[in-house]
Parts: sequence; C-alpha cells; structure tokens
Amino acid sequence: MPALSSHMPDLSAFEIFLAIARTGSLGAASRELGLTQQAVSARLASIEAQTGVTLVVRTPRGSELTAAGVVVAEWADRLLDVAQYVDAGLASLRSERRSRVKVAASLTIAEQLMPRWLVSMRVAANRLGVAPPEVIMNATNSDQAATAVRVGSADLGFIETPNVPTGLRSHVIGHDELVVIVPADHKWARRQRPLTAAELSQTPLVAREQGSGTRDSLTVALSHTLGDSMHQAPPVLELSSAAAVRAAVVAGAGPAVMSRLAVADDLEVGRLRTVPVPELDLKRKLRAIWAGGRKPPVGAARDLLTHITSRTTG
Repeated sequence: MPALSSHMPDLSAFEIFLAIARTGSLGAASRELGLTQQAVSARLASIEAQTGVTLVVRTPRGSELTAAGVVVAEWADRLLDVAQYVDAGLASLRSERRSRVKVAASLTIAEQLMPRWLVSMRVAANRLGVAPPEVIMNATNSDQAATAVRVGSADLGFIETPNVPTGLRSHVIGHDELVVIVPADHKWARRQRPLTAAELSQTPLVAREQGSGTRDSLTVALSHTLGDSMHQAPPVLELSSAAAVRAAVVAGAGPAVMSRLAVADDLEVGRLRTVPVPELDLKRKLRAIWAGGRKPPVGAARDLLTHITSRTTG
C-alpha cells in the first residue's frame, strides 16, 4: 500500500473541521472543542494550506462550507467513524490483555506446578475481593513454548531448558532435579555401585521427544561430564508426555530420566526407584519467558508471574 501524501491531515484536524461544519461558526466550534477561536481559525487555515483546498468561507451569517468542503466533510465523517471503531477495538484488546493471559508451559511445569499456582492465585484474588485473571494454558514442550512466545501466540512461557531462548526475556521461578528411574524389579535397582555417566549415555532410554527440556537437560549434563567422548544411545521409545514415559518405565520398557516432581508419587509407594549417577549434575532451573521489556506487560501476564515468584521465593 502506498504511503499517504503530505497533503493528508491528521485525525485531530478532521475533528476540528467537522466541528466547524456541524456548528456553522468558528466561535461555536471553539466552545465545543474547548479551544480559543483564534486557535480554531489558525488550525482551519493550516488544514486548507495542507490540503490545497478551500473548505470554509466566512459570511455575515457565520462560516459556510464550500462545495469542496461539503464533500470533504462527508469523507471526514466516514473516516472518523472508522477511527472510533478502531479505537474502541483497541481498548477492548487492552482490556482483554489486562484480564486474560495465554500461557505455553512445558509438561513438567504444566502438570506438576501450574495447577497449584493457579489455585493459590484464585484464592488470593478472592481474599482481596477481585476477579482473578483468566489463564488459558497450552501444555507442550520447552521448544514449542519458546516458539509460541516468540510468535505472539502466548504471553508467557514456562520452560525447563538449560539455556534461555535467544531474543526472549526470562526469570527463574524455581528449581528441579532430574532422576534416573527404573521399576522396582530392574537390575539397576539392586546394584551396589553407582551408575556412571558413560553407562547411562550408552543405555537406550525411554525418552521424551526432541525439543523437550528434560531431554535437552540430560544431554547437556552428559556433555559437561563426558566431553567429546559423549555419545547417547538412541531411545528405546520416544514419547510425547511425561505420563507416557512413566507408564512405559513401569511396564518394563527401560530406564528413563525424568523430573523428580513427575515421579514423586511413584517413588513414595515404591513403584519406581531412583538410580544415583554421582558424576552428573542433574539439577536445573525452571524459567518464565516472555518477549519485550525487562518485565512482562502490565496486566494478567505480569500479575501471574508476580504471584508465582512470591510462591516460589516466599
């Protein structure tokens, strides 16, 4: 679309011109707009000079539109009607952004942490007598959460990856630990000596899909310990949810590396066992991510992050 020419007045100029057309005099227009008559007269002269069109003539009875002025007044009225429609729409979008937040969260955070954060936020809002924000959450993997924030389909993301995605802001909202898990009857559950990083890397695991923060965190931890000699065996199974990985391990498909949060109940009842790997640092940071300034935009996104931060650091 070609750019507008320099002869096109701005919306405020059209508002002044329409006030003159509507009231029939500069004095009445100035009173309606809350301006001096001299200011209105000067602005009219500026509009006519900019457009190159005489719009108004002064008569003993007041200010009358020229034939061209009548046509321009009709155009200006239609233009301002559209502008008011757009203005109202933008106000609605701002209001929605203040009361609604779209979230993309990695599965561990979405399944293990987000529900309790949302419940506690609702309780806090009810205690204050205010409406809690509406949270629309998509549970996904860390890579897809970062993409959603980057393209604008999510206001906030929550990830488990070792590194902050390029071009996004972040804040650490918690910590987690990965553990090697096996069924209670697995041979590793009975071994007396610790598992080595090399043994783990050479073992086909039940794994999450590419882009999972859990999978990426394990790869980084193995690389830090084993260096150039690190080679991971292909997964025995590749699954897209923590629940599916846990069920496969319980069924005997093979070991897995998962968040301790995701298998806490299984460990407590003895359905699964952890296998220590002292060589590996399997602790990781959980992060909120967003696009733009140092903080998320004012409104529901910032309110949610503030609440989560108060819960995890308080």
